[in-house]
Amino acid sequence: MNVIKETHFEFPRQTAFYKGKVRDVYTIEDKFLAMVVTDRISAFDVVLPRAIPYKGQVLNQIAARFLKATEDILPNWVIDVPDPSVTIGRIASPFKVEMVIRGYLSGHAWREYAAGKREVCGEKLPDGLKENDKLPQPIITPTTKAAVGHDEDISKAQILKQGIVSEADYEQLEAYTKALFQRGTELANKQGLILVDTKYEFGKIGDTIYLIDEIHTPDSSRYFYADGYADLQEKGLPQRQLSKEFVRKWLMENGFQGKEGQAMPGMSDELVLSISERYIELYEHIVGEKFVRPDIGNIIERVEQNILRAIEKLN
Repeated sequence: MNVIKETHFEFPRQTAFYKGKVRDVYTIEDKFLAMVVTDRISAFDVVLPRAIPYKGQVLNQIAARFLKATEDILPNWVIDVPDPSVTIGRIASPFKVEMVIRGYLSGHAWREYAAGKREVCGEKLPDGLKENDKLPQPIITPTTKAAVGHDEDISKAQILKQGIVSEADYEQLEAYTKALFQRGTELANKQGLILVDTKYEFGKIGDTIYLIDEIHTPDSSRYFYADGYADLQEKGLPQRQLSKEFVRKWLMENGFQGKEGQAMPGMSDELVLSISERYIELYEHIVGEKFVRPDIGNIIERVEQNILRAIEKLN
């Protein structure tokens, strides 16, 4: 399978390289980032052993679309998208928190709630909720941004007490997070979807806050189908959802949650291809357009040449 599992480029004016869980990031002149969204896939903060065809393209193109659709709310880091799997943008100094916002009780928040907790990141939750119920109002449940290992829940009070973000900046981050979630909710509704929860990352260039990284992708967000949501909730049945949760569920069914001593299950060709098809399905439902599959016969060379051409245009 032709996939972008990892890259080892050396570009003119390159000053640094960083390999994240699913991205290879090249720094150009200490001013710009060339971000390759690889086909690596992670869950429970662990990179799975096999890459997924077209996954990077799906994430990169969804993110590019929604960054464009929210640039009236605040500026974002993007300068160019020269390849289906590449974004080039400005370097911002990132805030050391991820702003997670939840409109429904799902995923990690539900697991905490089901374990008896009635407060997540300082946000109180009422008794009597079921999995996937709509919350009285969206709540922000930040996490610390870990370079290695697991991100950790943290409250607003802890963030301010530890001086991770200034109070003025944090108030602005909260306002942006709510506005972005509202916009994402409206865009999802047009596609017959519910934006359940998502996360945003922000950084600063000078005194200006920028939206960075990806937004509203199935890796950073959870979507339900709006049609049938109320009926399924009433019957206590699982929601039909568009997210990476199906990968997490497969791992959990095979005894893996990223905990010490647990072995990563093997991934068959059939599983890899099925995950690829699910990502393409996610793209088409979220964006509302047919996914275009470019030639991936020489995918690494294609990516390198497109980045080289884009770097030549940078000032």
